[in-house]
Amino acid sequence: MLALAYDAGLRREELGTVRSDDLDPAQRMVRIRAETTKGRRERVVPYATATAVLLHAYLAHRRTLSVARGLLLLSESHRNRAMPITLWTWSKVIRRIALRANVPQCSTHTLRHLCRTDLARAGWDLHALATFAGHRHLATTRQYRHLSGRDLAEQLPHGMAQIHLWRAQTLAESPSEGGHL
Repeated sequence: MLALAYDAGLRREELGTVRSDDLDPAQRMVRIRAETTKGRRERVVPYATATAVLLHAYLAHRRTLSVARGLLLLSESHRNRAMPITLWTWSKVIRRIALRANVPQCSTHTLRHLCRTDLARAGWDLHALATFAGHRHLATTRQYRHLSGRDLAEQLPHGMAQIHLWRAQTLAESPSEGGHL
């Protein structure tokens, strides 16, 4: 669940309503139905190869709980065996993991935010990020572009290369003016 939530950047409600037939294991894609999204926009998003391996193992295990198609994530508790897990259960799972990892501010939405931030740092275009996230407005997507000082320092040489080249050429061409720019 964690890997799929992160890879696909899913909201709690989206993860909790993924159906077994929303998965396309051959293409490593998951369909997020419009009726389950905040913006009521359907999207199809990829997930990583490592997540595909975990998901394959989970699907095999899921078949021991239920062979019926339906919501993907099923409870293993004796009380609710083979029933879909609730959104509250997912929140509690994340809360327990966060407290064990000594990261109390972590929530179900943190995985979505981390995915978007990591994609932004990897150089994804803002429009691609918005489409992936299911956002209608780019302003919503911009919040994921939190760049650290390290990120900015790494980008500076690339962004300033043209300017620095121009300065060097200009200085080389006009040494008589004292090279002041």
